[in-house]
Formats: sequence, structure tokens, C-alpha cells
Amino acid sequence: MPDLVYPPVIAACKTMFKVLDLRLNVEGSHHVPRTGGAVLACNHIGYLDFIFCGLGALDSKRLVRFMAKQEVFADKIGGPLMRGMKHIPVNRGAGTASFNAAVDVLKRGEVVGVFPEATISRSFTVKDLKSGTARMAADAGVPILPVAVWGTQRLWTKGLPKNLTRRHTPITILIGEPMQPGEHGDVAATTAELRSRLVALVARAQQEYPDKPESAEDGWWLPAHLGGSAPTPEEAVELERERLRRKKKSN
Repeated sequence: MPDLVYPPVIAACKTMFKVLDLRLNVEGSHHVPRTGGAVLACNHIGYLDFIFCGLGALDSKRLVRFMAKQEVFADKIGGPLMRGMKHIPVNRGAGTASFNAAVDVLKRGEVVGVFPEATISRSFTVKDLKSGTARMAADAGVPILPVAVWGTQRLWTKGLPKNLTRRHTPITILIGEPMQPGEHGDVAATTAELRSRLVALVARAQQEYPDKPESAEDGWWLPAHLGGSAPTPEEAVELERERLRRKKKSN
């Protein structure tokens, strides 16, 4: 079936990029294959990461089908758009069905986008990865492409007010060389190699980023190890645990 929803959504996003004068820097888009299945495995620092990760595949004329939590598909506005763009719902209580759906999409020669950290990293560093990315790539026999995004957290991230009208924000998208299934050993070894590559790409994106915090108060979007005021990875883990405790208590 033709994609009737995805192209106008992309056009709307590009228009918004121009209105906000976002300073986009995309590198490595040539690594995205023009045909056949592939997994784009992206770090996760903000709610809009999927938009910018998908942007990296446009030069290859590919539309990325992202795996996203089921709750997004239940939204009155977001749900129809997500289904229209043929994204893949993830029901964390029935993960096998979501995994199999993603593998089927890959075997049909499509590109699937995943966030192997599973949740947004409040520390803006790469968290431990889930093994599902390596397993689905192996099952489908397709490559994994590590993708780093940086700057997206300044627009909208977890636990902080969103600023979707922010202008002139630099956004970096770096796409690394593909990892072929099995070339690094078993699933655990592939997952470790993927994390190593993501860490290196994110570090490069941070080092080359053209903006610096304007003040100590503005340092919230920079990781602690780079002198920013974002939580350390250990503090971020505790913040997430506290969030889950409050959520469980309210239920």
C-alpha cells in the first residue's frame, strides 16, 4: 500500500524546521541502504528523537518505521498518525508480538528505527542497551546502523518544560557504519559493540556541537562529565526509580 500519511508529515516537519531555523547537521546518511531491511539504532535524549533520526534516512529515500510504546498509539491525535506512518506499537506486557512484528517488517525490506536504551537518558549519556536490537537484526539478517542525535534535548526532554518554539537550535545527526549480523559474535557481544559505537558517536557529536551553555543555569542540557548540570548516570537511575515508585503508588 502507498504511504499517504508519512510524506505530508515529513513536509510539515521540514516546514517547522525552516520556521524555527534549526541548524541541522546530518552526516553519514550514505550508510543507509537504498534497498533492503536495516535497523537504525539511536540514542535517546528527547521526545523528538524519532523525527531527527528518521531525517537521516531521507537522502536514501527511505521511510523509517519506528518502534514506539503502545500508549502513543492510543492518543486521539498521535495514534492515527502513528498507524498511518506504519510505525510499530510496543506493548511491554507482550513484547514477543512487537518483536515478531518488527522482524517481519525488516524481512519485507523496510527500515526499522529503535531506541535500544528503551527510555530517555536523563543524564544525556548512553545507558545500558537492551538486547532486542541485536536479536531482531540477527533474526531478520539485516545490518544495524548506530545513530547519534544531539541537541534534541533542548527542545523537549523528560522531566523538563518543552520549548518547541526555540529558534536557531543546532541539531546533530550522525549515522555510523553498518554492523552486519554475526560479525561481532553473539547477541551480547553485538549489543556491547553497538553501545561502544553509540558512545563514540555521541561523544563526537558533543565535542563538535557549536553551542555552549550561556550560563550556569543554562547548563542543564549538558552532561555532568562535560561540566553541565544534568544528572549523573547514577543520579538519573535514582530519578527514574523514584518516578516509577510514584507511578506505582498513584495506581
